[in-house]
Amino acid sequence: MATPAHISASGHASPASRQPIYAIVGNPNCGKSTLFNALTGLKQKIGNYPGVTVEKKIGTTYSQHGQPMMIIDLPGAYSLAARSPDEAVTRDVLLGRRIDTPQPDRILCIVDANNLERNLYLVHQILDLGRPVILVLNMMDVAKNSGIHIRIARLEHKLGIPVIPCEAINGKGLVELRLAMSRADLPLSRHAWDIPAAIAPAVSEIQASLTEHSKKSPLIARAEALLLLTDHNSVRVAGSTPLHAKTTAILESWQTRWRGEGTDWAESLVSSRYDAINLICSDTVEQKEVLSGPSHSDRIDAFVTHPVWGWLVLGGIMTLLFLSIFTLAEYPMNWIDDHVAAVADWVKGNMAAGDLRDLVTDGAVAGVGGVIIFLPQILILFFFIGLLESTGYMARAAFIMDRLMSRVGLNGKSFIPMLSSYACAIPGIMATRTIEDHKDRLVTILVAPLMSCSARLPVYLLMIAALVPGDRVPLLTKVGIMILMYFMGTAGAFGFAWLFKRTLLKGEPPLMIMELPPYRMPAIKDVALHMIERAWLFLKRAGTIILGISIVLWFLAAYPKAPEGVNASEQLAQSFAGQAGHFLEPAIKPLGFDWQIGIGLISSFAAREVFVSTMGVVFNAEDDGEDTTPLRQALAVATWPDGRPLFTPLVCFTLMVFYVFAMQCVATVAVVKRETNSWRWPLFQIAYMTGTAWILSLVVYQVGTAFGF
Repeated sequence: MATPAHISASGHASPASRQPIYAIVGNPNCGKSTLFNALTGLKQKIGNYPGVTVEKKIGTTYSQHGQPMMIIDLPGAYSLAARSPDEAVTRDVLLGRRIDTPQPDRILCIVDANNLERNLYLVHQILDLGRPVILVLNMMDVAKNSGIHIRIARLEHKLGIPVIPCEAINGKGLVELRLAMSRADLPLSRHAWDIPAAIAPAVSEIQASLTEHSKKSPLIARAEALLLLTDHNSVRVAGSTPLHAKTTAILESWQTRWRGEGTDWAESLVSSRYDAINLICSDTVEQKEVLSGPSHSDRIDAFVTHPVWGWLVLGGIMTLLFLSIFTLAEYPMNWIDDHVAAVADWVKGNMAAGDLRDLVTDGAVAGVGGVIIFLPQILILFFFIGLLESTGYMARAAFIMDRLMSRVGLNGKSFIPMLSSYACAIPGIMATRTIEDHKDRLVTILVAPLMSCSARLPVYLLMIAALVPGDRVPLLTKVGIMILMYFMGTAGAFGFAWLFKRTLLKGEPPLMIMELPPYRMPAIKDVALHMIERAWLFLKRAGTIILGISIVLWFLAAYPKAPEGVNASEQLAQSFAGQAGHFLEPAIKPLGFDWQIGIGLISSFAAREVFVSTMGVVFNAEDDGEDTTPLRQALAVATWPDGRPLFTPLVCFTLMVFYVFAMQCVATVAVVKRETNSWRWPLFQIAYMTGTAWILSLVVYQVGTAFGF
């Protein structure tokens, strides 16, 4: 049956001039994002769905006649009976429940041709929606290598929709797909399946109620009725609109009746769908040859997931990752630092001295530069993560880590966000979106900032330089102390995860069900595009926040103005920031810190690395990149009013312990608020992390003092 090019939620044709809207839907790891990138290129907009923390990706492609077509890349899902925020968004967009996203006219269902039967479950549900569908059989090369042959024409006949074989990573099949998408006469599926006789009357009755009371079209109402009966709790909790009381009463009446009869209605519906899918696959999928011995992926997995060798491989990859972050990034970071300094010098040379110039150089330029300088590390991190995901190794890393993570109540999927947090907690927290269980996701968000991020490095390096006597710090000493700091942060993250999973967010230890995709050569174009997207999000979200805070901190350090002739240190002492430091001193004095260090603690809430530049202003000495000698010498002669040295080795070590555990990053707080959609959790995070930092620093300093250090 032919249908117009554009079909609205009610089933009526929309204006022909309207831009067609396609949704890309598929299981995780089916190549959906690769296809989206291939179709849209750089014509993409990325954001968040309002009210939830799921990424929203919309792009534009063009038909064979040059007509623009909107494409919505929906999150990966195994079923429309949603069990995670990602799946809930996919379901709600397809059902037209989200007012912030247009309901798609047409749907591209992407399936892994190597696992057709499993992937067709989601497709089967989507066909119930009564909208034009194009089925894309991706990874045909993998299926061929596995000895699988799919009769394309017969599958088209069975489903009644276009079926396009494709290898998205190689660009094969894209021309045929664009031709299919350009058709004005895409047919609706003719496929029908038999609902179990015991369930069919309930489906009809609930469908009628949804049509009458919720103003649903008959096809959408039927699809929702099937979802309600498949997984009522999922639909009821995550749905954007509550069920009408009459519909709820009908549903509960049938469920009570079935319980009395011993009928498992949800299992009956799922089994019936799979029976229909099995009939399709038995007639269209042929295993041309029985492969003897393990596959290529199996042979690799025997080594990389081995109980011993797997850990060595993972350790080697992580070592390479961190070496790259801390060595390769040094050159572009120095280049950025030099150019930021050059911009500041240019402003100073072209503007008259005064508060406005200081605002631009010390507030705006320094604030933006403080974020941009870490961009190379972020790019390297995401390049490696994209490379590992593209090759299929990332799923293996999560599998290896699952046993360790389960000991603290999490599963292997929390490993990836915590790994990302070593570079920056912001992308790490954003990466928790793939965790299905709400409590597991929240626990991972709460502990991710404890992983020592790159912004802590300048603080560690300065304190290590001040801690060790002599002109130069031995390399082994520097490395040893640095490893200790990273170990403390990691141990703290695991410890608090264990505590939260047994108290505040108590829940059963999760089982990790994760598909291990086949190994593939990395798609460098997709990795680069992903890297650019994430870098832009990082700059946009973190840069704007830190810029604003840096300007505020500049004001607090510059006002009220001291009399003429007063040096920078005295100006800072009587400024609003200095007054805040004096106010804070009674709370931090038991840790061995004075009001001057207190100013650094306050200012570093904008970004941890700001502590170093603040100390340079406080003690009239600026550091120069890796050369911390001037500031190190200034710290060495700093004293308390009674003449006691301020920066003793014990105080330096205590400061590092404080920065390991304290939540000294307003950008992270803002992202946690965005991801949890509440101020409750970021405020709790500030309280527990800062409280822990204070207590542990107190113990370290007081015990060290008692032993004469």
